[in-house]
Amino acid sequence: MAPTEDMIAQVQPLTPALRRYARAMLRHREDADDLVQDVLERAITGWHGRRKAASLRSWMFTILHNLALDRLRRQARRGVAAALEDLPQAHLATPALQEQGVQQRDVLALIARLPDDQRSVLLLVAVEELSYAEAAAVLDVPQGTVMSRLARARERLRRMMEDDAQGAIPRPALKIVP
Repeated sequence: MAPTEDMIAQVQPLTPALRRYARAMLRHREDADDLVQDVLERAITGWHGRRKAASLRSWMFTILHNLALDRLRRQARRGVAAALEDLPQAHLATPALQEQGVQQRDVLALIARLPDDQRSVLLLVAVEELSYAEAAAVLDVPQGTVMSRLARARERLRRMMEDDAQGAIPRPALKIVP
């Protein structure tokens, strides 16, 4: 099925938010962009099968969430197997970042350490600004579960940030590269 102008007009504004959520879930820009492409393909092919009364935003995030979990599970089973020579240079080097970038990375690393259910709820509600009802629909759980997971995620993240500030969380040593 070819996308219509109406379909494009409805889906296009959601693309940046889908990319953010995909990047937060997969933690790799190229993989996240591929995932968003897959989401858009699924949305186009399933456009007429979706429930018109349901939120388009929730529907798209549900597709993305489910595909991301599938990829993460598949990746966990397979592991990473690639020859060093075959990896793009971007995968081998980390660009220098300003202090704000380092802080963001630290927060993202702490968020990544949250359990999957808490991390997903935190990202959907706090970052993507989905309502509790929309997040519940995306995750296919009751709204009360979303609220309790969000509260636990925020509390756990707060404690981890305090531990990090006090040096309780070990940081990798800096490596000097000539």
